[in-house]
Amino acid sequence: MKLNWTERLVVSNPIRLAIQHLEINWFQSIMPLEPGAHILEIGCGRGVGAKLIIEHFQPARLHLLDLDVRMVERAYDYLSSTANHRLSFCVGNATALPFEDESLDAVFGFGFLHHVSTWRSSLKETARVLKVGGIYYIEELYPSLYQNFITKRILAHPHHDLFNSQELRDALIEVDIALNHTFELKRFGILGVGIKTEKGAAANVSIECRLKI
Repeated sequence: MKLNWTERLVVSNPIRLAIQHLEINWFQSIMPLEPGAHILEIGCGRGVGAKLIIEHFQPARLHLLDLDVRMVERAYDYLSSTANHRLSFCVGNATALPFEDESLDAVFGFGFLHHVSTWRSSLKETARVLKVGGIYYIEELYPSLYQNFITKRILAHPHHDLFNSQELRDALIEVDIALNHTFELKRFGILGVGIKTEKGAAANVSIECRLKI
């Protein structure tokens, strides 16, 4: 589902940029990557997250994907002077990623998954393109934040099969991604670092750090 005009304003404001700075620092402190990784950002928006990924993780290649061609165009313009040789831009669907199996070292998702009506299919695709041992850096919101009395009238989100904390965790295990570091505001959302495991092994990976508020 594409963002409506209200959500485009929300993700483009300075507060959102400050939040993403904090999140990328947390991701890097929890699970750094060696420079030269091949990375995908799903739901790249106007490219703010991508710029932070380049600065903090120094990928050899960063693929940027969004369902909305206007956002991909904005990302291209925003990043035109930033390591452009490392970047590729794609208009595409999170449920049908245009990448080979086990071809990526990491996938980033800054709050895109709750916009996907078939979000379980998106998680399956994310797991498919990650190498075993690859990292899924995830920021997600829960319905209590975006489906309350006010926000459900001004923001565009699916209305069925919404996920809460446990449903998200269970779905990640189903696709062999083990969340082993999380920071969670139980009623609002989660930051997590997941690792793609061998088939069936995710449920047996212990969580090293789980913070809930």
